Amino acid sequence: MANTSTDRFDSVPDDLLRTGAHRSAPQRGRGWIAFAWAALATGVLVAAGLFGLAVIRGTIDLPFATATATAKASPTPTPTPTPTITPKIDPALAITVLNGTTTKGLATAAGNDLVKQGWAGASEQIGSRTNAGSTDITKTVVYYGDAANEAAARAMVLSLKIGEIRLSAAYPGSPITVVLGSDYKLPAG
Repeated sequence: MANTSTDRFDSVPDDLLRTGAHRSAPQRGRGWIAFAWAALATGVLVAAGLFGLAVIRGTIDLPFATATATAKASPTPTPTPTPTITPKIDPALAITVLNGTTTKGLATAAGNDLVKQGWAGASEQIGSRTNAGSTDITKTVVYYGDAANEAAARAMVLSLKIGEIRLSAAYPGSPITVVLGSDYKLPAG
């Protein structure tokens, strides 16, 4: 084999530390810089997204946005007061008393108590005093079939000292129907 002659490219100084196509060796810790920039960018994007959602939902009030929002808001109308109905005993109304419990004679005793309180000019105004279709009723309810009888229904609740009123067409045969529940107790006396 023939010997080749040496030229200036065969002697490279040792202090250059070049390898390959004149690349230097990678520096230590350079990967952390790229990771830090990526983490910072991710944090900024997440924070901006959360802030944007909070503004959209209205959980954060921006000082510059509240002035325009206040100017655009329409005034809230004042509610009109609803007329109150004064309870009033009406002895001319026919009343039905139904016992919705297992206590025997409760409808009759409650009807007699209502007559004593002035609910009937004669005891026949408390028309029917009988058992309800169910004996497991827990709450006393006064049903009235016509809105004009609401005052009398409210007075009935006051006379019974318990119960609630309901406008209902469930009992068409009587203007006021009292369904006694297990919460009703006869007054002593």
